[in-house]
Amino acid sequence: MRWLALWLLVLAGPALADSKQPPAPLANVQLKDPAQEAKAQALMLTLRCVVCQGQSIADSNAEMAGDMRSLVRTRIAAGESPETIRAWLVARYGDYVSYDPPLSAVTAPLWITPLVLLALGAWLARASFKKRRRV
Repeated sequence: MRWLALWLLVLAGPALADSKQPPAPLANVQLKDPAQEAKAQALMLTLRCVVCQGQSIADSNAEMAGDMRSLVRTRIAAGESPETIRAWLVARYGDYVSYDPPLSAVTAPLWITPLVLLALGAWLARASFKKRRRV
């Protein structure tokens, strides 16, 4: 009987993940000014959801992404620039929140590894083609 209760608690975890709070005020509502909404949308597409990790906050259905969308729209409506909002979010959540992290000592492997792998692949392909020509 205890195992059944424990198993039900484990299965209920994902169902209880989201809170019962209503969504943030501007999470799913566009701004009335089309120019401001366009700025907000452009910014939201470049910010990563910190919960989903693979989606932008514009595409994510996570509660946290809704809060971030509301924050972006509220600040855009108040007249803040997208760069200022991005800087605030990066200061709060780190470079990870941006799909385009700046080059630094911490993010250098993210930028250098693809180049190294591409060079290694070209070198291996060249060696393979040389070996085929000899045979």
